Amino acid sequence: MLRRATSALLSGVSRRRFSTDVPATPSVDSSFVEAWKKVSPNLDPPKTPLSFMKERPQTPSTLPTKLTVNFVLPYASQLSAKEVDMVIVPATTGQMGVLPGHVATIAELKPGVLSVHEGNDVTKYFVSSGFAFIHANSVADIVAVEAVPLDRIDANLVQKGLQDFTQKLNSASTDLEKAEAQIGVDVHSALNSALTG
Repeated sequence: MLRRATSALLSGVSRRRFSTDVPATPSVDSSFVEAWKKVSPNLDPPKTPLSFMKERPQTPSTLPTKLTVNFVLPYASQLSAKEVDMVIVPATTGQMGVLPGHVATIAELKPGVLSVHEGNDVTKYFVSSGFAFIHANSVADIVAVEAVPLDRIDANLVQKGLQDFTQKLNSASTDLEKAEAQIGVDVHSALNSALTG
């Protein structure tokens, strides 16, 4: 009885729209266009970010077998629409494994290892910080400030950097010097853990 009542109430309700949903035809703010034409009649109005976005695919009704990963840095794209089995991201709340069908989530990244699992192959990157956006349609967008493949990191330089920043932290006299040294210690400690663990 309750199930029928709920379905009857919801049958007329359309699907909840998300902020990432893009309309099929971009909407134009006519008041903005009119104001723009008054100020700059010879120039076309600028396009908004919404006009450059592609329509997001619908959330699948069945669980997908692969996770689509986009991993970008400010200066390069590491992975673009790569289909993988799993990604493990170093979130500030702890290591977060992302599989196909993961609930939509936004996670802040801390310095640590991001691992991309594809079959038996595992590719590991050290990321300094950033964000992971997990979408309901099994797409993960990972944006990092800096990332380096783990096999390209020199363990000796990491040890030297950790010693240098620890010394700077101990001799820091101002709050700014302490904060900068603490960031250096945190990053080099995470690098050291990534290489040894």
